[in-house]
Amino acid sequence: MAKIEGRLATGGLLAITLSAFAGNSLLARAALAGEQIDWAGYTIVRLVAGAIVLALLIGKQKGQSVRPQRRDLVGALSLFVYAGAFSWAYIGLDAGLGALILFPAGQITMQVIGLTRQIIPSKGQLAGAAIALVGLVYLMMPGATAPPLLSTVAMICAGMAWGVSSWAGKTVGDPSLTTARYFIGASLLTLMLFPFVDWSMFTGTGVLMAVISGGVTSALGYVLWYMMLARISITSAAVSQLSVPAIAALGGVILLGEILTARLLIGGLIILAGIGLTSWASIRGGRT
Repeated sequence: MAKIEGRLATGGLLAITLSAFAGNSLLARAALAGEQIDWAGYTIVRLVAGAIVLALLIGKQKGQSVRPQRRDLVGALSLFVYAGAFSWAYIGLDAGLGALILFPAGQITMQVIGLTRQIIPSKGQLAGAAIALVGLVYLMMPGATAPPLLSTVAMICAGMAWGVSSWAGKTVGDPSLTTARYFIGASLLTLMLFPFVDWSMFTGTGVLMAVISGGVTSALGYVLWYMMLARISITSAAVSQLSVPAIAALGGVILLGEILTARLLIGGLIILAGIGLTSWASIRGGRT
């Protein structure tokens, strides 16, 4: 009985964690498409809120300094670029579509970084990356339902930056502490965004959405994720992340009134198949 309850608790936490990740896309799209706040302001509030929450939570828990170190520069800078491009992209992209573009861009970027470190991908990883890329190209093909090009490029840049940030954090001994340092470093870099802020677009609702995204669905979502990694297998962790774009797409349809087009459905299935194959090949081969 206790074992069953433990599994139910783990499953519940996992569902909450994945929903939190999808919530980032939903919150950004709702705030930015609804003109509740501008992209630069959203980025600033999100990163600062995440930095504050993680500094208080992780700093107290670990009893260590959360002040960014020189070695955290790449991770903090890439997190900053990710957050800014992510916000700008969601001015023109639906929630689910944005998540589908973000995922393969991040995966492929990590594979390319691996190549520069003499980590040769397996045939399965190459096939998965190629399939995901085909799905991404299909989503971007010209047509009546094609997403805005500049927004798509911005989300690809966000995915690339996320891949760099994820790689930078892969070799550290304490990912939660490092994530806190990355957020604090990225929040300091937001000073560069102040000249681009449109203060006339600030609303209480927009600021609240950015705070929730940074302090809850990002910061606390990452903390929960690290807790989950201690409870589930790497295979389960990798496969479970495939549900994030699906949750974002479903949430966009139900909560934001977005349309589930045939292009999104087909392209999404191709991308998820590619990401799933890459993750599975990475796990079986013991590769990054």
